[in-house]
Amino acid sequence: MTELNQKLAVIQTKLKAKKSSYNSFGKYYFRKAEDILEAIKPFLMEHNVTVTINEEIIVTDPVPTIKSTATITDGKDSINATAIVGVDLQQKGMQTAQQFGAASSYGKKYALGNLFLIDDTQDSDATNDHSKAINKIKQAANPKPPLLKGDKWDKAKEYVAAGGDIKAIESKYKLTDEQRKNLTKTL
Repeated sequence: MTELNQKLAVIQTKLKAKKSSYNSFGKYYFRKAEDILEAIKPFLMEHNVTVTINEEIIVTDPVPTIKSTATITDGKDSINATAIVGVDLQQKGMQTAQQFGAASSYGKKYALGNLFLIDDTQDSDATNDHSKAINKIKQAANPKPPLLKGDKWDKAKEYVAAGGDIKAIESKYKLTDEQRKNLTKTL
């Protein structure tokens, strides 16, 4: 094992990067690249190493993709870790520079996390269930209407009789067991 490997192993073992940012929507704390960099600084002088992060665009079509490389060096040897992140150009409310900046921050965080073996299993990206929560809220706010007798009921019967899937109807309307039974009789 090289001297740099030993130094890195010590840093990986002792490094504690706090989660200083809070997402009030998802109600969780998360760590940013800046948190990792702040946690690394005390080890730099102690172990006579430097840490740098380089980025390059490696793909531009169809999605701009950034490769972030975190490097630790003692002046003789170096060890690298990378992360590859796509830039979401469809992100609403952001200018292009902000979209690239967000991807850059994300890439730096994960390159540093890879280099220093920071386990993010309990970080926001691992536990994020925003879409599930949003879907539950939407379903509660907009429950499916019942399928009432009349024109829509007749169209539903025709649809199923013509080979349509009852699940398509259930995705739009709340059906009773009796309605479900009556629709399947038309098969």
